[in-house]
Amino acid sequence: MTAIQGLAARPALRFLASALLGSAVLAASAQVSLPMWPVPATLQTLAVLLLGALGGSRLGAASVILYLAEGAMGLPVFAAGTAGPAVLMGPTAGFLLGFVASALIAGRAGEGAPRQALVLTAAHLAVFVPGVLWLSGYVGIERALMTGFVLFVPGTAVKTALAFATLRALRRG
Repeated sequence: MTAIQGLAARPALRFLASALLGSAVLAASAQVSLPMWPVPATLQTLAVLLLGALGGSRLGAASVILYLAEGAMGLPVFAAGTAGPAVLMGPTAGFLLGFVASALIAGRAGEGAPRQALVLTAAHLAVFVPGVLWLSGYVGIERALMTGFVLFVPGTAVKTALAFATLRALRRG
């Protein structure tokens, strides 16, 4: 490898290392869990919002994709230490896949409090659309709305506010 090739590889390696770190943060946030059925309450959406908002759309989405791949390969990274492809086909699959869109949207948070609050809220909601739609195939649309969205509104508001406050504090400092 020439010196020029080595220099060109460094940003790619830095990006990969950052995405791996992001996937580890997401895996850790999944273990902070309230065991509700069919969808547990975790800190994952807070982590996804921050990964996207602080790392940017590409890095946030890459972190989520690595996390999903790690879980699919059998690493116990999903809520309550679960793993395997069955999780990605189960009732929570839509929420997990919604994390990718959420990270992409959160990466657009940019500057300015009103914009950041709006983008973070939209990013959080991006998890619920595919999540509730997928879950409805298991429990019906009415129950999916209740158990996959309505019950999560208070926690979602708190996590969105925490992401907003964290982002504002870090960007001020």
